[in-house]
Amino acid sequence: MSNTPHHLAEEFPEHLGQMRHLRETDGHFHRLASQYEDVNHRIHLAETDLEPCDDVHMANLRKQRLALKDEIHGMLTRAEPLVEQAEA
Repeated sequence: MSNTPHHLAEEFPEHLGQMRHLRETDGHFHRLASQYEDVNHRIHLAETDLEPCDDVHMANLRKQRLALKDEIHGMLTRAEPLVEQAEA
């Protein structure tokens, strides 16, 4: 069992700017990212035995995290690329 946190910044390092932008401008993305962080945190607590849970509950949490991650990835890849403006 892995107890490595799966933070979105680590899952999608190539989309950091896009994630920051979407969190600020897209309420749906912001909610998804917040839900992902919550589920991910609960999984991490269970894996480290700080808040243990049974195998069925853990499997459901992991499925939920994967579904959220898939939806977030879809939004990141469908969004127009964020153009970083160079400082003058």
